[in-house]
Amino acid sequence: MQMWVPDVRSQEFAAEANRQAVAVASADRVHDDQDFVEAISAPWE
Repeated sequence: MQMWVPDVRSQEFAAEANRQAVAVASADRVHDDQDFVEAISAPWE
């Protein structure tokens, strides 16, 4: 069995991690996506 994992020491990994962290941090300022999800979601009983 082989497991492939990202090289967390690479610059590409650091750049992608930073991009995702910025996206998460700014998510509270973007409401369009959440409005869409709520519009198409069914109540969970």
